[in-house]
Amino acid sequence: MTGDERLREERTTSAVRELWRFPVKSMGGSTVDRVRLDRRGAHADRLWAVRDIEKGVTASARRLPVLLGCAARYRVEPADDAGPGNAPGVVVTFPDGRELTDDDPAIHVALSELVGREMRLVALPPVDDTSQHRMTMSDSMANFRAAQVRKDFGLDDTEALPDTSVFSTKDVITLARFSTPPGAFHDLSPVHLMTTASLRDLSPGETGYDVRRFRPNVLVDVGDVQQEFPETAWVGGELSVGTARLQVTMPTIRCVVPTRPQADIELDRTITRQLAERTNRFLGVYADVTTPGVVRVGDDVTVSLAKPPSVIRRAAAAANKTATRGVQRILEATVLREKA
Repeated sequence: MTGDERLREERTTSAVRELWRFPVKSMGGSTVDRVRLDRRGAHADRLWAVRDIEKGVTASARRLPVLLGCAARYRVEPADDAGPGNAPGVVVTFPDGRELTDDDPAIHVALSELVGREMRLVALPPVDDTSQHRMTMSDSMANFRAAQVRKDFGLDDTEALPDTSVFSTKDVITLARFSTPPGAFHDLSPVHLMTTASLRDLSPGETGYDVRRFRPNVLVDVGDVQQEFPETAWVGGELSVGTARLQVTMPTIRCVVPTRPQADIELDRTITRQLAERTNRFLGVYADVTTPGVVRVGDDVTVSLAKPPSVIRRAAAAANKTATRGVQRILEATVLREKA
C-alpha cells in the first residue's frame, strides 16, 4: 500500500505561528523566522548539550531543572553545513545574567557550580562517534526503575505509570542503551510540533499555557477549531509545511519538564495533573522529515489525515505493542535482579 493510499482525501489547513530553535539541549532557545527541516530535524537545533561528567550521561532538564534557567544563542547564524561534528559557537546566558561562550573554559566551571557537580558543555560529535550518547549499564537500568519513572513524570506512588506502548521496540532499545539517540541531542524524534489549540485546551484558565513550557520546534495556529487537542488526529498522517513534508509518527509523551520554572515562568505542578486527566500525559506530536525543505513563519500547514487502519495494520500495531512491552518487561526484570 502506498503512502497516499493510507491517507484520507480530506485535508485540514492551518499555518505556522512560531518556529523554535534550541542551540543547547535543556536550555532556553529562541524563535526564528525560517528554518530548514531535514532528516535531523530543524537545522542547527540542539547541536550542543551539557555532559554530566560524574554520571557519564547527557544532562536533561528532566533530572536537572536548573538548566532551564539558562538560555543559549548562536554567536553567528549557523551555516548550511552546521551539524554533527561541526557545531557553530554558542553564547550561554546564566540565571545571574552572566554570558559565557563555548570557547571560554569558565563556562564549564559555571555549569558545574550551577548544578553542584562536574559538568561540561559539549558539541554534538560526528555521527559515527557515540561517546556523548552512551550510558553505563547501571545508569541505563536505573531509568527503568518504577521509582525513577515516577520521579521523571512527577507522579506519586498512587498514580499509574505512563503508557509507553506508543514507542517502537527500536525506541525502547535505543533509550536503554543511550542517553540520546546517536547523532542527535534530541530525546526521541527529530521534529516536535504543537498547536495553539492544545495550549488553550490544556490550560484551566482563559489564557493558554506558555509554549516555552513544552519546547516544540513548530507551533501551528489552527484558529478556533472545535476539536480538542487537534494534533492527536495527525498521528499516522502527513504534513506539508512550507516546502517540507513530514510523517507524524507518535504523540509526545510528557515528563515533568513542562512544570519546571524558567525565566519569567513559575513552577506549576498542576500541569502534571492536567496532562494525566485530560490527555493521558500526551500533548503535541513527533514527526520524521520525509522531504527536506524550508519552513517560514506564516507558511501554510496542510494535514493529510491517516485512514482508519485495516485489520492487517491493526494486527501489526498490536504485535509491535506486545513486542515493546516484552522488551520493557525484560529490562524491568533485569533491574529487579540487580536490586536483589
